[in-house]
Amino acid sequence: MARSNLPSLLLLPSPPEPASQAALGTAYRPSLEMALARTRSDARSATLIVAVTFPFLSGPSQESKRFAWPDAQSLLAGLYTIIAVLCEKLHIGTDVDGGPGTVDARVVLLDHDRDRAFPDFLPIIEPNNTVLVDLPSFAAAYHPWNNIFYVQSGAGTQLKNLYFKFAQTVQKIADEQLVPLDGGPTLHVGTTGGTASGTASGVVTPSRIMHIPTTLHKVVCLGGTFDYLHPGHKLLLTAGALLLDVPTPLSGPPCEYVIGITGDELLRNKKYAEFVQPWDERARSVIFFLSSILDLSRDGWEEKTMGPEIQENDGDFQATFRNGAIVVQCVRIHNAFGPTIERQDITCLVVSGETRSGGRAVNDKRAALGWLPLETFEVDVLSADDAVAEMAAAAGTFTSASAAAAVAENFDAKISSTAIRRQRAEAAAAKTSSSGAAP
Repeated sequence: MARSNLPSLLLLPSPPEPASQAALGTAYRPSLEMALARTRSDARSATLIVAVTFPFLSGPSQESKRFAWPDAQSLLAGLYTIIAVLCEKLHIGTDVDGGPGTVDARVVLLDHDRDRAFPDFLPIIEPNNTVLVDLPSFAAAYHPWNNIFYVQSGAGTQLKNLYFKFAQTVQKIADEQLVPLDGGPTLHVGTTGGTASGTASGVVTPSRIMHIPTTLHKVVCLGGTFDYLHPGHKLLLTAGALLLDVPTPLSGPPCEYVIGITGDELLRNKKYAEFVQPWDERARSVIFFLSSILDLSRDGWEEKTMGPEIQENDGDFQATFRNGAIVVQCVRIHNAFGPTIERQDITCLVVSGETRSGGRAVNDKRAALGWLPLETFEVDVLSADDAVAEMAAAAGTFTSASAAAAVAENFDAKISSTAIRRQRAEAAAAKTSSSGAAP
């Protein structure tokens, strides 16, 4: 496989604490902007895996890890907001397989704390009870790459060196693949009376606020249209996957990620309905995207150019990951409830701020059936207000009301399937008009 057709990797050190949207932008914006610009290609669609260390896991052993899901989903939302804003600024399309000039950016959280010493062992595919993997396992399973971007800072260089130590045993990395990038200052604020400090070359780790660990689930469910998979969809799917209670070897049956995808017949009245992707195409995009979070194989993806193996039946697509420990099932839904009122064993529902009322309706319906309610988790909505503030910070100028309105509209175009369909409709109309014009 030509290296230029491979995805690129951006390694990001631990987030600032607290990880507010403003702090995330200051810390990660320079690196993300340069990596997106370098990854974009006029000849093809490109993929950028953004791997950020998430040092907030705890547990009695490597196999049993615990973390607070709100911390993780908030970090994901902040990163996808920055990515959407920067893609608008750089005129980069964000949807999966969107064609030349688009960058499919995917955020992966790594279990890594630079204050925790790593034993001197060869990279292995380490099983554990979450979809989060440690740095050695990530290095062993995610390869090969086109470019590997890293941040020129104390924490960034340390992360790159550690990654290289584990990666070089399973892949060859040429010097020209390693691309240093500028990084912003990372502000860490102590939570027990410490003082704030932060530089571009290092950080001070504070005492952390202890959040209650989240109970993971064997069957997690969410639903959506997933038309032209964009950053908002990626956030929802990734945050939901974090709730899976993954069995370690021989510890029990697989966990299941059940994703209801709206059937074509319910979308006929959508704006620009003729440009809605068929259900099969939307389901494949969901599974292909999730493979970058769930798949773990020493073979990497060089031999998997066609993506994961999917069992395709009418309205029911399934794929398995991690030697059968995780089953992803995409089912066609014809109403607002989908599998949540068909499967009593579902225990967890993931919603967004826009669909929380649907979650309440689901539990009301389950109560009427005499079933237990679902534990409901709400994912942050990518906010136009955050985008306006992020764009103003990126530009270093005050944003006027008219400019703010334009930013909000353009940001919505990056996280709206309707806006993406409109752009395709306009492009098709322009092409038809051009081809029909007199010479």
